[in-house]
Amino acid sequence: MKKTGILLAALVMTGTLLCQSVVLADGVEEKPYLSLGADLNKKEKATVLELLGVDEDELDEYTVVTVTNQDEHKYLDNYLSASVIGSRALSSVLVEKKEKGEGIDVTTKNITYCTEGMYENALTTAGIEDADVIVAGPFNITGTAALVGAMNAYEDMTGEAISQESKDAATNELVVTSELAEELEDSEKAEQFLALIKEEVLSADIQNEEDINEVIGDCEEKMQIELTDEQRQQIAELMEKINDLDLDLDVLKQQASDIYDELSKLNINTERFFAKIQAALSQILEYLSSLFS
Repeated sequence: MKKTGILLAALVMTGTLLCQSVVLADGVEEKPYLSLGADLNKKEKATVLELLGVDEDELDEYTVVTVTNQDEHKYLDNYLSASVIGSRALSSVLVEKKEKGEGIDVTTKNITYCTEGMYENALTTAGIEDADVIVAGPFNITGTAALVGAMNAYEDMTGEAISQESKDAATNELVVTSELAEELEDSEKAEQFLALIKEEVLSADIQNEEDINEVIGDCEEKMQIELTDEQRQQIAELMEKINDLDLDLDVLKQQASDIYDELSKLNINTERFFAKIQAALSQILEYLSSLFS
């Protein structure tokens, strides 16, 4: 749990580097964004900048932002205890905008706990599209304060606001996936499992808790995972939030193509669950028809 918190604290608010040269209407190039953990010392900062490919002598070419541990607590206190979140903001993030339709690609450096797929899942839930993201720490750390920083930087870059509901759902997803990965001792399986549930919930526009729990149980069977009641409840509450965001599933799968491509290789049959839904709807329609016959 401690690793999760450090990681998430990290993920959720620290750094963001939006390294895209955006030409404004007046022909002036907008500076890229560089957000660094506020608690980096001089040596740690130099290491992180090198990992991000940023020359420290050229920092005036970036809009530099720092994120504090207080910022981390602001976004993570709803999900993690203060002791788990920690007291130092160290992680930094580089985000470079790509052409439309190219999707999200995440690379981590010195991040030992949160996987690239976890970041991708969370960023797509937030509605972020078409970006190269590098998350780096000065040494091996779980990954702190990056997700919210990345979301905020993306807003500045595109001029498109990300709702608080989207930010909350993305943060929630990162926490849930990370904790599940720790329990399963298999990060890839955890991120694929959450992606599968998200796909099935959004595909059928499943909104009530009972049906969401049925999807979760179906996915458990498909991926040979056994959850606790508490884990099922956490995932069900998360999926209710995600379904309220009105995400486009096709766009989501395109943006997180690395995850969904791997998921498709598992040959998981999603038809059985939808057959159950269709059968239930048919029974309801038959009943309604009988009332008027």
